[in-house]
Amino acid sequence: MTDTDVEPYREITFDSDGDANPQERDALAGLDVTDLLMFAHGWNSSRKGATALYRRFFSPVPGLLTGARGVRAGYAGILWPSMSFADEPIPDFKHQSAVAAGPGLDPESLRSLLHLFPDREDTVQRLAELLAEQPEERGAFDEFGLLIRQLVEVPVQGPDARFASDTGVDDGPQSDPAMLYEDTLSICTLFSDALAETGADPQTLFGGGLKRLWGGAKELLRQATYYSMKRRAGTVGQLGLGPLLGHLAQARPGMRVHLIGHSQGARLVSFGLRGLPGGVHNVRSLTLLEGAFSHYAFAAGGALAGMQSRVDGPVVSCYSRFDSALGVIYPIASRLAGDSAGAVADDPRWGALGHDGIQSVDDTVRLTLQSALGGTFPGSGCVNVDAAAVVRNGGPPSGAHSDICHEELAKVVLAAGRIGSA
Repeated sequence: MTDTDVEPYREITFDSDGDANPQERDALAGLDVTDLLMFAHGWNSSRKGATALYRRFFSPVPGLLTGARGVRAGYAGILWPSMSFADEPIPDFKHQSAVAAGPGLDPESLRSLLHLFPDREDTVQRLAELLAEQPEERGAFDEFGLLIRQLVEVPVQGPDARFASDTGVDDGPQSDPAMLYEDTLSICTLFSDALAETGADPQTLFGGGLKRLWGGAKELLRQATYYSMKRRAGTVGQLGLGPLLGHLAQARPGMRVHLIGHSQGARLVSFGLRGLPGGVHNVRSLTLLEGAFSHYAFAAGGALAGMQSRVDGPVVSCYSRFDSALGVIYPIASRLAGDSAGAVADDPRWGALGHDGIQSVDDTVRLTLQSALGGTFPGSGCVNVDAAAVVRNGGPPSGAHSDICHEELAKVVLAAGRIGSA
């Protein structure tokens, strides 16, 4: 697949509190299009990388819409402060440089952490030192755990603290996750074992004995960082994207909006529904690609319970069993964020919708990718699409988590939004 020019294309930048760039907001509202496809990235470190990803994903769409009457498609990329570790490349995506997994933080990931946490430089630098040195003393792991807690903690009354939970509707502050205050050595052991299950053998990469557990320590840092981004995705979605959609509805009453999100970006666009002003009905589809949040989020008692009714069309979860980031690592990180290290590993409470789709929502339709593209797509409600036929490539530890640039998935977006169809 080659990148092609997609126009008109705009970007909208949100800060960590959900405030949108006003000039970009006005430029977005100025688009004279019938259908606006808005994509939110997940784990990403740079604007350049996000822009390249969006254009790569959107590149088949103009050709797919050739001859579609009455359709003027526009494209938008949502930019929000997050990061990816450089050892998690997007398969066949030349715009992202990858580094080999191994001890220590690579320079690119270190720079990303410093950018993501600009007021905690000393903490980030000390974490990097410990990962490079890999001391074989319990005290070093205790220090590592304390530093991680200092890195990702937020003010209890701050906006980020309100958006950590997927399975509760309370907007009040959330408690700190278990991975931040339970025995760090035990947590690192859990993550080291999980890495081995994905094929990333920490004993080979980091050595034996306690030294091998620094592989789990690096994964703990990664997951604590992603936990921080999870809170931020909810903040930006509800406080930023939702009101923006209301602004678009006023500025462009006839514009149909189609939301797309990958990984944590799927959580962002979903929480945008919670922030949608009353009476606004411009969201015509929501497509979640390997969504990195709970598969019970839309169920009764979930943070997004009933939110599918705010979409004038379907809510689609594309999932893949080849996504080891969500199938293996996510359940451990999820239960450590929600309960305690003593929780049962295969407890379904900790599953991600990017691994097995939306769960426990009545009348949810399940489709293969072939059937989703070969028949009449549901016009409303929750829809699970098994995308494993194309979302299947990628190495450990994330597997196929970022293998999303496929024409078939672009077709799912068009089918869900009834874009170009009769």
